[in-house]
This record gives sequence, structure tokens and C-alpha cells, in this order.
Amino acid sequence: MQVNSLTQSQLNGPDDVSLLDMTIPDAFDQTVEKFPEALALVVKHQDIRWSYREYQEQIERLASGLLALGIQPGDRVGIWSPNRVEWCLTQFATAKIGAIMVCINPAYRLYELEYALSKVGCKAIIAAESFKTSHYLDMLNELMPELKSHSPCRDGGPLPTEALVSKKLPELKWVIRMGDAQSAGMLNFSELMKLGGESHQEQVRSVQSTLDCHDAINIQFTSGTTGNPKGATLSHHNILNNGKVVGDGMQLDEHDRLCVPVPLYHCFGMVMGNLACITHGSAAIFPDEAFDPLSTLKAVAEESCTALHGVPTMFIAQLDHPEFDHFDLSSLRTGIMAGAPCPAEIMKQVIARMHMDKVLIAYGQTELSPVNHMTAVDDPLMKRVETVGRPGPRLEVKICDELGNVVAIGERGEICTRGYSVMKGYWGEAERTAETIDADGWLHSGDLGVMDAEGFVQVVGRLKDMIIRGGENVYPREVEEFLFTHPAIQDVQVFGIPDEKYGEQVCAWVQLKTDQNLNAEALQAYCKDKITHFKVPKFIEFVEEFPMTVTGKIQKFRMREIMVEQIAS
Repeated sequence: MQVNSLTQSQLNGPDDVSLLDMTIPDAFDQTVEKFPEALALVVKHQDIRWSYREYQEQIERLASGLLALGIQPGDRVGIWSPNRVEWCLTQFATAKIGAIMVCINPAYRLYELEYALSKVGCKAIIAAESFKTSHYLDMLNELMPELKSHSPCRDGGPLPTEALVSKKLPELKWVIRMGDAQSAGMLNFSELMKLGGESHQEQVRSVQSTLDCHDAINIQFTSGTTGNPKGATLSHHNILNNGKVVGDGMQLDEHDRLCVPVPLYHCFGMVMGNLACITHGSAAIFPDEAFDPLSTLKAVAEESCTALHGVPTMFIAQLDHPEFDHFDLSSLRTGIMAGAPCPAEIMKQVIARMHMDKVLIAYGQTELSPVNHMTAVDDPLMKRVETVGRPGPRLEVKICDELGNVVAIGERGEICTRGYSVMKGYWGEAERTAETIDADGWLHSGDLGVMDAEGFVQVVGRLKDMIIRGGENVYPREVEEFLFTHPAIQDVQVFGIPDEKYGEQVCAWVQLKTDQNLNAEALQAYCKDKITHFKVPKFIEFVEEFPMTVTGKIQKFRMREIMVEQIAS
């Protein structure tokens, strides 16, 4: 992208990139026609290995089964599971019949589950049996005690004829469970795959031909620090094109194998992983149900992966793994690092030790499907380690002050985006949608950024994360980058906590490298005279891990709560 030297923090992404004017199933079928025998999907922990043609056949079987069950275009189907082949099939089968897939966080507990299912009126839910400490089927039974006395197949017949009647969730009619065991009131996923007959297969094709690329196809609940989650509603056009743009950035083709250890329930996995692959004929490789550094390293080596996704904490865990040097990662070339700001030192290690010389930084949010900024493979190294790149194709980005005025180059402001990837809105919440998307179509991120004269943007924090200590603004990201220069520190998170005298004080949670020792006094001494005194953390906590979401996003609000309780006691 040629950019003249900018004076104002506003820039349009490239306009010479054509967007796909088609639905997800049409794009998938087009790829099958081009590369029918190319490897499409590998799910290591389930021993799945399918070509694009085989993948398509399985998707059509599930789509037929959903139609046989009575799922219609526009109906909401929840998926509650870690990374499994059933998740992938559900993503593409629901899209094929115009049903709206609702991504349910694998970490949700009962209250959150009830809220999500009720909020969008799910007609069916497809659930794993359990994941870690979450026993999904037990929670569903607790939420809907009617399941235990319900028989979906009347008189023991093979076909489901009796929809569930639930007091708490009257719109939920079907519960489909993964695995081979039988559960009262539930259908098995394997049974659903067999439900559709020839007439349903014809119906799948007929329904697919009526779909519009601007139809809603996915609802993702955004995790806020306050209030109930909001259901960001995304269309075929939103997420298909965002997946394609990300794949274009990585220069994927039918020979590439992308390792996806990030969660499918989030845009990182299902858009930047699955949709990036199917728009380029590449293979998606899933190493495990959830991220594990060892299984990820094994998958990359065994499958000769050329690309690897992850949030910074994932790359840190792999680089720090005691068996790291045992794996041949020389096949790697590219991948996306996103989800949280990446420390420059970690980025350099990923390039040097993991052979990912074309690794890219991407930035965005669920409401943007999710990427609006990304570095390019030919960007200078320092731009790739210090910024999130420039605006993506067919997107406009500006950085504004509190009054909505575009700020000058080099000044901090809120990052705002307009274009094809902006969500349709929050499901059933016009008021909250209007708080995020203004009357001119600009989506306000709540993130603070600085644009340079070439259009590269550096994310410096969130509006609500900014610490105001004694009237001085402290940006946590700035303090974190300095603390990373200490040789004993592996990872660090900085945030503010309330203080009667100064309003807020700076607090840091620190993870140390293996076999390293450091105390608070020594770290504060390291800071003295190197950063401004009011930026030096007053409170320092040494921890083994940070509280985070399943997508790897650090929960600073939780750290803040813990520290406030700790200090009060």
C-alpha cells in the first residue's frame, strides 16, 4: 500500500482487493471443485484426516440431518464444545442451510449458559460431554430437568419426533450430545448425521441457493468486564471476507498447512483459521481440544505445518517448553499473532527460533469479524514488532479524541473502523449497538492507538485500562514494555488499582523465567531513574499464571479485583 506522509490519523486500506460476493457454503463448494483431493482437515486428537471432498460429504450429511430435525434458515443453533471435528462440521453445516451458529464459550457456567441460550433463542444446542472441569451435560440437565423424562424418539422409534418442552428455555427444542454414550432426552451427534434422507439432501441444495451473503450467520458473545455479554451478529460477508483477507496476508495456497491451537468458538479459530483455509484450499490442523504447548509443537513437526496461529502467551509457552529443541519446526513460514499486544522480544524469538520469518501481527475485535489491522510480510521488522500494521483492504480507520475529532499523527486517541467487516449489530440490543457503532457507521473500539506518518498503528491500551495517578496518565502497555527489558521476566501485566491519595496506583503482576529470582524491591530499583517515577509499580505480585479467557485474553479486571481484596485484608 502506497501511503504519502500523513498529517492526520485517518487512512483507508487498499481498495484494489475484490471482496467475495458469495456465501460461506458457495465458497466452500468452489474450493472443493478446485482442490477435491487436497488435504482439508486434520484433527489430531480424534484421528480425523479428510480431503476437501470428504469434508464436503460430512458437512452435507450434517446439514441434511439438521433439516430433518426441523432447523430452518434463521434458526439459532448453539455449539458448546472445545476444538473438535463436530465443531468444524457444525460451522459449515449451519451456514449451508442458513441457520445462525451461536458460539458458546467452553468456559461458561450455568448462569452464563442460560443467559446465552435465552438471549438469542437457540432452537438447538450441540454440546460436548465435558471439558476440563466443565461437565456440559450435567449443566444442561440442571438447566432443563425436563430432559430426564423426555424421549425425543417417540415409542423408541429411530427418528426424533418429540421436541423438548423446557420451562426455562421454551425456544430450545433439541439437545444433541457428542460421544457414544446415551443421555436421556438427548440425541447423539452420530444419530443426527444419519437423519437426512435423499429428500433432505435435495432440500439442502435448494436452501443453499436462496441464501444471501449479507444474511446473519454467526453470533459471538463478547466478554466484557461489566454487564452481560453482548451477542455480536456477523454475516457470511463479514467473516468469509475477513478470513480471506487474513489468508491473503499469510500468502496461503493449497499447499499450506495451518496449525490452529486457538479456540474455534472465537473468531481467531473459526474465521482466521477455518475460513482462511477454505478460501485458499489450505489444510486446517487441530492439535488438541485446547491449547497445549507440547501437542502444538508435535502437530507442527509431524504435519510439517507451514503456518501457526496463537496469542502471545501461547508462543511464550512453546518457546519456554523444556522439549522445544526436540522438534523440527523448519517447515514454518508464517502465522498470525493476535489477541493481545505482543512483546517485541517475544516476536523476535518467534522469528528466530520458530522459523516464522513471515509471522504477522493482527489486531481487531469480534465486532469487526475480527481483523481490521494487519502487518504485511514485507513490512520492516521493527514495524512488525512494534505496530499492528495498517488498515486492511476495504476498511477505513481513524483515531479520534473524546469529541470524535481526528487527532494529528503521533497523538493518542480511540481507534475507529468503518467498512465491510463491521458487525450487523448486537443481537436484540439496538441501544448497545448504537453506543458502539455511530450514526456514520464508525465502530468505536474502546482501544487507544497512535498512527504514524506511514499509517502504521500502535495499540497503547484501552480507554478503561488507562491509569490516572495523581492527574498523570499512565499507559500500562508502556510500563509493560519497559519491564520486559528485565532479563528475569517472562511475562508481565500492568494495571491500576484504587488509591485514596492518588486516585490510582500502578500494579504489576510478573511471571519469572524458569530458575530466575526477583523481588519487588529489586524490580522497583531496576525501574528507578529509567522510567518516570509515577510509572514505577507500587504493588508487584509474582505469579505462576494470569487469569485469562479461553481465547488467551488477559483478564486485567480480575487481577484488579484480586489485588483490591488482598490489600483490604
